[in-house]
Amino acid sequence: MSIVSARLAKAALAMTVTGLSSVATVAPAQELMVPESSYTVMLNQDSFFGFYPSFNGLMALSENMDFSFYGIFWTTPDFASNAPGGADLWTEFGAGVNLKYMNGNLNVKPQLGITNGVLQSGVADGSGNFGDGIVPSLTINYSDDYFEAESYTGYYMAFAESDGNDFLHMWLNGGYKFASFMSAGLHYEWLELSDSPTGSDTLYEWLGPYVQFSVDSGLFARFTAGSQIDAAGGEEGDFYKLNVGMSF
Repeated sequence: MSIVSARLAKAALAMTVTGLSSVATVAPAQELMVPESSYTVMLNQDSFFGFYPSFNGLMALSENMDFSFYGIFWTTPDFASNAPGGADLWTEFGAGVNLKYMNGNLNVKPQLGITNGVLQSGVADGSGNFGDGIVPSLTINYSDDYFEAESYTGYYMAFAESDGNDFLHMWLNGGYKFASFMSAGLHYEWLELSDSPTGSDTLYEWLGPYVQFSVDSGLFARFTAGSQIDAAGGEEGDFYKLNVGMSF
């Protein structure tokens, strides 16, 4: 091998090693390029639905759109059959998109869920019922340095013929952030049985204040209480609601 050839071979080897080093440096970063995502677990309890854990996940599809999925574990025995072992417990799961506006301060989230169990179908055979009903819903959230607000509308529609088991569930709340860790405001919530044999019946209508405490790690707790201003049979009283959230 001539001196020139040897030098060319060494130069080629050096370029190859340098290229492989660059690939080795870049490849791990490329492997880690996954969509930005978040996951929130909620523990909820109120004076009507009882205890119902839930979760919501978001995965970025673009700068202004996320894929959204959620689930609710309805644990109230009244929503299930009398079968032993917790059979037919009502379970909700769904997905949709989260549309972001105003630099992410405003989020509009249409979703479509499916319920499973016996609450809407009315079939209590102890075997569980996939596709008890469907739940189209719309959630709108707003949050900036000083204000926060949320509205939710969901319609629970039975798949099978049933006797008065379609529901319209709505709430609206808004508050002021007194500090980075504390906010307070007013909450309104309404649940209607929309296909009762006697027409629409209001199961409850709530109005009352809330207070929320948050920490930087993504944990928060909100307590709401107030008056039941309308209910089936004209009953009036009060209500309470506790939500604890953990975001990752």
